[in-house]
This record gives sequence, C-alpha cells and structure tokens, in this order.
Amino acid sequence: MNGFSTGEEDSRGPPDQICCLVDEEERCLRPAGNASYSKRIQKTVTQRRLKLHLDHAARHIYICDYHKDVIQKARTKRRRKDSEDDSNETDTDLPEVDLFQLQVNTLRRYKRHYKVPTRPGTNKAQLADTLMKHFKTIPVVEKEALTFFIYMVKSNSNKLDQKNGISADAT
Repeated sequence: MNGFSTGEEDSRGPPDQICCLVDEEERCLRPAGNASYSKRIQKTVTQRRLKLHLDHAARHIYICDYHKDVIQKARTKRRRKDSEDDSNETDTDLPEVDLFQLQVNTLRRYKRHYKVPTRPGTNKAQLADTLMKHFKTIPVVEKEALTFFIYMVKSNSNKLDQKNGISADAT
C-alpha cells in the first residue's frame, strides 16, 4: 500500500472476514464491511427487536453492508403515532415517569390544567395512561429548563412565591 486510498478498500474489512452477525439463527456469510457492531448498534437492535446477535465464535465485530443498512433503516424508520401507542416499546433514552404513583386529585388537576380530553368515569389507571401519552407530547427545551431550575435553586425561590407576590428577599 502506498498510503493513498482508492476508496475501494475503505468499505471492506480484510477479504477473509465475513459478517459477525447471526440473523434469525443463521450465520451471515456476506463479506464484512468497515462498520462495527458497537454497543450503540446493539442497543438499536435490541430496541427495534431485530433478530440479530453477535456470533461469539467470530474473532471480529465487523458487519456486512446489508446488515448495516437494515440497522440504519430500523433506526431512522418513523412509526405512525397510532402504532407507537399500541406497541409496548419504550424509548430507553428518556426517563420514564410513573404518573400512577400520583394521587387521583393530582391527575385530575393535570387533566384540567392541560385540558386533556378523557372519557367520563375513567379509573385511575386509565387516567394515568391517557395523561402519560399527553405528557410525552409536551416539548421541553432542556437547556432553558435546566438553566431556570438552577437559577431557582440558587435564588431559593419558586414560581409559587413569584405568583403570590413574595420575593426571595422578603423571606
């Protein structure tokens, strides 16, 4: 090799390596590319319930271009809102908030504040489930929320004090 790349060798691992994945209980025999089966890729495979796993007999972690495309499409595939609500999948990147732990009166106040439509006579579990779906749709600008939170903690005040006309200096 003269140090220059033609581009062809960039997308292939060594010629004797095959994909390190087992696809539906059958070892893939395609040539390995330069993409590796990293922890992040493993997480995507697990979340999307793809029937892929690493063959522990393989001496490398390089996957073929076919499986790389399959994983990328699974990662970027947008699901319809209805199918997301029906599936039992959860996004593990976001912390889960258990609204069922709250009292019914608190759930009703949330419902009233955000004007969330529900059927009359819903029980606590149904109300918590409906409100959880609504809660997940609320957009949050993390940087602003964290900045405001830190400011409030450092100034020993909260929004309730401001609404009631009490300043942090008066207490």
